[in-house]
Amino acid sequence: MSKPLALSRVHGMDAIELVAPDGARATVLLHGGHLVSWQPTGAEEQLYMSPKSEFASGQAIRGGVPVIFPQFAARGPLQRHGFARTKPWALVMAEQGKDDALAVLRLSDDAATRMFWPHAFELELSVRISGREIQIELACENKGEEAFEFTAALHSYLRVADIDSTSLQGLTAMRYWDSVDEMEKVQRVDLLLPGGQIDRIYHRVRENLTLRESLATTERRLQIAQQGFEDAVVWNPGAEKCAALADMPADGYKQMLCVEAAAIETPLRLGAGESWAGMQTLTLL
Repeated sequence: MSKPLALSRVHGMDAIELVAPDGARATVLLHGGHLVSWQPTGAEEQLYMSPKSEFASGQAIRGGVPVIFPQFAARGPLQRHGFARTKPWALVMAEQGKDDALAVLRLSDDAATRMFWPHAFELELSVRISGREIQIELACENKGEEAFEFTAALHSYLRVADIDSTSLQGLTAMRYWDSVDEMEKVQRVDLLLPGGQIDRIYHRVRENLTLRESLATTERRLQIAQQGFEDAVVWNPGAEKCAALADMPADGYKQMLCVEAAAIETPLRLGAGESWAGMQTLTLL
């Protein structure tokens, strides 16, 4: 039998703290529908949160999993990464089940969003945790009478102890847009070894990726799977750019790597009444 979960306050904001029967935990803020913490059963925090991030109405949060909608980065006329990550979302439901815990949040268009993006829509974010796995699903429905296009991403900041001991596996032979050099390239090697600034959009992702981190006595492996999203973004600001970010410590780049499920190269198009859903699943192996 499921048990409803009540709202709490985290970082001074309304939040749902999910706790599964097996001890897995996650925290989702209503601000931005923002996942700010995930601790699998018997494991440490898996998401990076900047200690310098502001938690304020209308402000983007640095870390966790921001929801990017309806525009990725500055690829269009809207504010960078769209407006979903800075809007208040409504809680639809939150409960602890027999084997898991689940929260569903919703964001709909209003007068403010229609000033910038004149479309009727409904977003739903579902976060489910169980054991050593988390599923994050973003769904969009066109509630209007005309078709619209959008780009989107789950901008996951993955915590690492040291970026120099970290690699990402599963990108062999994939085509990508290098946003640093502003040109298309092809991944030639199986292991991506982040070093310096990295900002890439990998296209037509079909295989699971694995974040590998060499620790003192063991290796941490985090499997990253996605459905519904065609692209994957890999991002780390590197030392110079990180030092210029007001909401990141100068050495914050050493503790994170963004691996994002995304729909960027080919915008998603929804006709009147149509819907779409995409999911990112993280599993600590």
